[in-house]
Amino acid sequence: MMRERVIWGAIALAIFIPFLLIGGLPFQLLVGFLAMVAVSEMLRMKGLEFFSFEGVLAMLSAFVLVIPVQNYFTFLPIDGSLTSFGLLTFLLFAGTVISSDSYSIEDAAYPVLASFYVGFGFQNLVNARIDGLDKVLLALFVVWATDTGAYLIGRQFGRRKLLPAVSPNKTIEGSLGGILCAVVVAFVFMLIDKSVYAPHHFLVMLLLVILFSVFAQFGDLVESAIKRHFGVKDSGKIIPGHGGILDRFDSMIFVFPIMHFFGLF
Repeated sequence: MMRERVIWGAIALAIFIPFLLIGGLPFQLLVGFLAMVAVSEMLRMKGLEFFSFEGVLAMLSAFVLVIPVQNYFTFLPIDGSLTSFGLLTFLLFAGTVISSDSYSIEDAAYPVLASFYVGFGFQNLVNARIDGLDKVLLALFVVWATDTGAYLIGRQFGRRKLLPAVSPNKTIEGSLGGILCAVVVAFVFMLIDKSVYAPHHFLVMLLLVILFSVFAQFGDLVESAIKRHFGVKDSGKIIPGHGGILDRFDSMIFVFPIMHFFGLF
């Protein structure tokens, strides 16, 4: 199992990293595609067909929210992505009028929520890359260090359960270990690249890294809660040994927006 995880993890990185380094439209299209796959995973967890009318609209909604369409279609307003997202989701709600007996507002709400939840997180990944590669690397390092630290320290020293009703294997010790590892990795990275924490002071940024690590763990717990609600182990099977796209990006969906909130990009 571990060998499979390592091999397929390396293959996934070998595909993702070149697009990340290239940036621009190729990276945006890749992220938009990943967002569509992630939405399809959320739909499947609820038992919805992603090639249905609502499934296609939900995936397209996430795609246009991720891609800065106003950069390529200059006749659109500066919030072209958000406006396009809104118009597509309005069509989902239109289904409640056309098929009011069989399609309720609750039925429409889940695809809309899924497309926004995924699309907003991936949109901020794209915006971070537009601002600079270093901000994306910082987020990736924080997330990976948090995951690795939480796993290793939790496995070695974990005694007290963090949220057993949501994720029974996570411990408080592991959570604190993940935060510590994230701070150490970010500390080293910021020594190497002093521009990555602009416009904040170095020490302020270390405090923010603690917050980012907490949000990374919270994102993972949110997806765990969703999977537990629907009774599934993994969001998908696209990456053998790792699960689905949501399983790999659940933490980043939360980290990039909070980084944007604090003005890092």
